[in-house]
Amino acid sequence: MSHLVRFDCFEADLDIGELRKRGIRIPLRDQPFQVLSSLLERPGQLITREELRQRLWRDGVFVDFDNSLNIAVARLRGALNDSAEHPRFIETLPKRGYRFIAEVHPVRFPSAEVAARRARLLVLPFVNLSGDPGEEHFADAMTDEVITAIAALSPEHLGVIARTTAMHYKGSRKDVGQIGRELAVDYVVEGGVRRAAGRIASNIQLIQVRDQTHLFARKYDADMGDIFQLQSAVAQAIAGHIPGLACTLTAATHADGRVRRPENLVAYNEYIEGRHEMAKMTPDSLDAARQHLEKAIACDPEFALAHDALAETYWYFGYLGLVAPRQAASAGIVHALRAVELDTSRAETHALLGEFHRMGMYNWGEVEREMALARRLDRNSPLVRLRYALACLMPHNRMEEAASELEGLLDLDPLSLVGRFWLAIALVLGRKYERGIKEGRRLLALDPNYYGAYFAIAVGHRSQGGYAEAVAFHRRAVELSGGTAAMWGWLGLSLGLANETAEARDVLRRLHEMAAKGYVPPTSFAWTHLGLGEIDTAFEWLNRAIEVCDQLLMPIKSYPFLDPIRSDPRFVGILRKMNLEPQT
Repeated sequence: MSHLVRFDCFEADLDIGELRKRGIRIPLRDQPFQVLSSLLERPGQLITREELRQRLWRDGVFVDFDNSLNIAVARLRGALNDSAEHPRFIETLPKRGYRFIAEVHPVRFPSAEVAARRARLLVLPFVNLSGDPGEEHFADAMTDEVITAIAALSPEHLGVIARTTAMHYKGSRKDVGQIGRELAVDYVVEGGVRRAAGRIASNIQLIQVRDQTHLFARKYDADMGDIFQLQSAVAQAIAGHIPGLACTLTAATHADGRVRRPENLVAYNEYIEGRHEMAKMTPDSLDAARQHLEKAIACDPEFALAHDALAETYWYFGYLGLVAPRQAASAGIVHALRAVELDTSRAETHALLGEFHRMGMYNWGEVEREMALARRLDRNSPLVRLRYALACLMPHNRMEEAASELEGLLDLDPLSLVGRFWLAIALVLGRKYERGIKEGRRLLALDPNYYGAYFAIAVGHRSQGGYAEAVAFHRRAVELSGGTAAMWGWLGLSLGLANETAEARDVLRRLHEMAAKGYVPPTSFAWTHLGLGEIDTAFEWLNRAIEVCDQLLMPIKSYPFLDPIRSDPRFVGILRKMNLEPQT
């Protein structure tokens, strides 16, 4: 066994007694680390309590052995975010000892491994050099494409910070050194872009953060028809100037050449307009995105990325409750399948297909199949991690695994509001309420006007019985969301539990008025009736929610507020209709 070993996202140096998680040191006292060392030296085997006593406390030293060992193991589990009830790493064999159950991989050459750790790179948003504010979306699209291209070249050796986080620095006056420290990156790419008269001009520079040395700088000028070749050339030039990375690029370069890019620039322009509108995430902008993407596909029916983006737009329609989810899934899956047919290598599209199998038909077998394929294609993609957590793990109450995936997402996308929101929710649904509330407050620090932050904090308070606090945070979430039906439904639940009966009934009245004008998630009614203690009516709405594949039903096995009705035969019937329990 090597003295440096890996398991899951952790690395343990058994010589110096150090535990790291994705390169970040995890504080761990000597005795818990000695327990970990004993388990890692013989993975899969029973380590008896007596063996641990002899290792941790030499003969003749008096201690309260049982209590001290239990404390050491509890501290170790805390450091690993493990659970005695649902262990991922340390299994308890009652009255006998412990066994390490995760896969353990020795690192044969630790010094070389540490020296060649995966570098981290940030592509700052490209500056729009045209002077035309209408060209901002083109500069953003260029940034996005270069990020994607670099990330695909050598993912095992280079971690590229995701677009979501990169865009937080758009227009920022922070210097490279400060940005590098904030995101713990080794390299930063700066650039500007201008298009005019059918041509595109760009200047690019690669900066090493530790001493702010310019490793690479170049100006590019090309015909707009060569934009994809330009993006690929920029990506390879940047990666090729990162020390030790050039030798890893050949295989990825050849693979990238198999992906067809559109030849129709009108289609490409409609595509980037569509992505720009989608990013705004409002009902009107999503509808505008749909129209742009439909035009892109009309111009070029074999444009895989346009099909993927249109499928994602439909997913948002269903997930945000703008249309019935089953209806959105039926429309979106057609384009996701076409995108996969045109480009089988895109991990994010396979993950999106898995989402549609969940959203439209509770087909968990197909969800697992598509997610497994997506993870084989790109295990580190933040979007794949998010979709895997939402579609594969959370519906089956695998909240610790979901939290781990979302933490992995945040490693390359640390300023992602969506990623941190879902981490907060996974923690709360995993009954780690204070940690979930803490993540919600981190969201508030990132964006004080993000309604998801208030929602996450409200869920944490409500789950602990703090109904008054929950109502206050839910009110703010309703206000900042623009009064969406989903947020009203959650407020209704907390109002009912807080015995604010009159106001909860006013929420029901409001929901019925909204339903007369368009789709309202049936769970919004179900939650409010549950808060009021009207169980029979709540079950009627839950059955309607199943019929439309209401997305807010998906973590039904985990919601703490449903604990009082889990023994009701009607609840088991709902799980069976969702294929979350075996059929009788």
